[in-house]
Amino acid sequence: MARKERPLEGDDGPLLRFAAALRRLRHEAGSPPYRRLAVRAHYSVATLSEAAAGRRLPSLDVTLAYVRACGGDTGEWERRWHAVAAELSAGRGEPDDRHDRGQGAGPTQDGADGVPYVGLAAFRAEDAGLFFGRERLVEDLVATLARHRVVALVGASGAGKSSLLHAGLLPRLRQDAPHTATRVLTPGPHPVQRLEEALAAPREPATADELVLVVDQFEEVFTVCTDPAARSRFIAALVGEAQRPGSRCRVVLGVRADFYAHCTRHAPLVGILRDAQTVVGPMTAAELRRAVVEPARRAGLTVEGGLQATLVAHAHGQVGALPLLSHALLETWRRRRGAALTLDGFHAAGGFEGALAQSAEALYASLTARQQQLARHIFVHLIALGEGTEDTKRPIARDELPSDAGTATVLARAARLRLLTLDDGRVELTHEALIRAWPRLRGWLTDDRERLRLHRRLTEAARAWENLGRDPGALYRGTRLALARDLAAATGLTAAERDFLDAGLAAEEAAGNSARRRARRLGYLTALLAALVVVAGVATASAVRAGAEVTRQRNDAVAGNLADSVGDLTTTEPGLAVQLSLAAYRLSPTPKTRDSLVSTLMTTLSAHPKEVVALAYRPDGRQLATASGDDTARLWQTNGTDRPVAVAALTGHGGDVRTVAYRPDGRTLATGSADGTARLWDVSDPARPAELASLTGQGGEVRALAYSPDGHTLATSGSDGSVGLWDVADATRPAPLARLGGHRDAVRAVAFAPDGRTLASAGEDSTVRLTDVTDPRRPVPLAALKGHDTVVFSVAFSPDGGVLASAGGGRSPIRLWNAADPRRPTPLATLTGHTDVVGSVVFSPDGRTLASASDDRTVRMWSVARPA
Repeated sequence: MARKERPLEGDDGPLLRFAAALRRLRHEAGSPPYRRLAVRAHYSVATLSEAAAGRRLPSLDVTLAYVRACGGDTGEWERRWHAVAAELSAGRGEPDDRHDRGQGAGPTQDGADGVPYVGLAAFRAEDAGLFFGRERLVEDLVATLARHRVVALVGASGAGKSSLLHAGLLPRLRQDAPHTATRVLTPGPHPVQRLEEALAAPREPATADELVLVVDQFEEVFTVCTDPAARSRFIAALVGEAQRPGSRCRVVLGVRADFYAHCTRHAPLVGILRDAQTVVGPMTAAELRRAVVEPARRAGLTVEGGLQATLVAHAHGQVGALPLLSHALLETWRRRRGAALTLDGFHAAGGFEGALAQSAEALYASLTARQQQLARHIFVHLIALGEGTEDTKRPIARDELPSDAGTATVLARAARLRLLTLDDGRVELTHEALIRAWPRLRGWLTDDRERLRLHRRLTEAARAWENLGRDPGALYRGTRLALARDLAAATGLTAAERDFLDAGLAAEEAAGNSARRRARRLGYLTALLAALVVVAGVATASAVRAGAEVTRQRNDAVAGNLADSVGDLTTTEPGLAVQLSLAAYRLSPTPKTRDSLVSTLMTTLSAHPKEVVALAYRPDGRQLATASGDDTARLWQTNGTDRPVAVAALTGHGGDVRTVAYRPDGRTLATGSADGTARLWDVSDPARPAELASLTGQGGEVRALAYSPDGHTLATSGSDGSVGLWDVADATRPAPLARLGGHRDAVRAVAFAPDGRTLASAGEDSTVRLTDVTDPRRPVPLAALKGHDTVVFSVAFSPDGGVLASAGGGRSPIRLWNAADPRRPTPLATLTGHTDVVGSVVFSPDGRTLASASDDRTVRMWSVARPA
């Protein structure tokens, strides 16, 4: 039977609760003897029983081995172990150094209170005995300072610049140059004042013949100082003091690397960065080992080899890891075993990156809910938000924070854990590494970034207001005041910020009351003026309308007279006619003056001595043929809208030339005349046209001509009511093919369907006839279309041949027919709107529009995309 465990003794605390939980786990596993657990866990019986004794916290490895042996959840127990370790750390605070020495620590002649590591804090001059690993860099810095009067020490945040300056450079200068005085300053919000105070302070020793001025945290010039003019004056004065002739002052600047570009914007710093720069990089493995081991050795302690290897492995090659390393060593020292710093103590502290977060979380967990809110306010208030750079710490005066007991408690506990530094009335983060290593703080900054920027601007405005003697002109107004009021409702403000905001709100309220009084007075005056304006406006509008009406009537009359007089001038003085038409349209843009202007702008030419009765364009549009009552046809060369040029006259007809038509290839022109003949002309060379043949036998006057789409057949119509078909494949030897009857009066129009298989003819007998001319030698009548009540003057097929349009006069001047099946055409629509005879119709190339021309002097465009 397993021996019964000794009851847990002592006050209820995290250790006893942890041990009781381990015992419950063993009981739930069936209470196996410790000998059996030792076999499973590979630890001795004494080690495992001591883990559950409640006298000290077992190592993480022992705890997890115990849990595995009992079948527990190792992940849950690892989290529980870290929580207990953090709680113990927070409850203990910084250990009593005497108690630690009582546990076996040797003599501690170095460091503050015998502590061999400084944690997050930078090394001070009095910590020089603990500062190891940077000996070579100190030599480089001293040598550079000997050659140049101004030196820049550049390195990333956490690289150890401040420690190098305080614990490395300053002790070395005091050792090698005892007659050199040293002074250290940080720029702060008023860098010029700080510089003047440093230069005016008495030198120590009094016999010093040279001053070395160390400007630590030089980046505060860009983050804490918000006045660009003061920033430039400080830089110029600082560099000028060192470089003036006969100067006995040297300057060392400690600059964070991510503010390098900011420095290059100032001319005095460019040469320094180019010629006198020392870069702080990561430590080598040997340097890291010295930094870990030597302070412990000086304090009479040892560092386990495994811990040395772990720390060097974590920090090697990482330029910003030194604060984390120092803090992890400090927390491991607090958990040392006798005179040895152990790997278990390192793990108990939270590890390399977790030690700092664990310390901060331990602080946060130890606070009340109210104190936690204060801690959030304090920590975010101590950070300057980066603009294109990393966030940096922001030292502030203690009086910028509330003076209540809760704030004092938070500051005291944070300072005891070395998370904050309280010095000379100032509060600041001990190191910027806390911003990177504490997830909760990063979360606060991420969540409240815009609010924090607004708070920073409010703080700076309140300080400026105080510096100006509370000048009312420096108060917030409008949108900025509203944003500040919202900020005050969401977060706490300092007394100075609250006074500034209250003064702004009071000034806004006073201005609002004054504005309301002025508004009431102005309202009365405005109402009176408005009444007067309305009366005057009504009278003015009536007068303006009457005057405008008189002017319009006068302009209409004058413009109408001008438009009437233009017609007689168009042929005799066209330039004057255009000017008068344009003047009339500008004076009164009516349909009458517009028609007059368009008429004068057209290109006109005297084509024939008698009337022109027909015309046709060659298919390529570069030649025009006209037919006239002077028994001739003429050819014209055309080029766009330029004036046509007469090329040749076609003579030979014995009567009026009534119609002209080009063959589809454009090389042959057919003319039809009142002399009863049709003539074919070779117009391939328009300057020398030649008659090819004369077609006779039509009977009566030739009134219309049409070529088939292939150009092999010519249709002629005459006043005898017949239509002739001619074989003109060889234009020099035309031959009659057939003669179509059916019309009872003169045929005024003929048109081939696009496929050349159907011919439409229209005449004075008010009918349209369709004929199958697939074989022009044996034409076959298809249908007669009746619906017009007067002469039909024009017929046209749509481009796809599916619709036929016919035009004439009477009650239904334009009719559309479904000609998809020419044997059974059907009416589709009747188009009305013209007030006189329609003499011509034509389809657009896409077949969606029909144009009609009428004796009523109008052209109408009809959408026939869906004519049914």
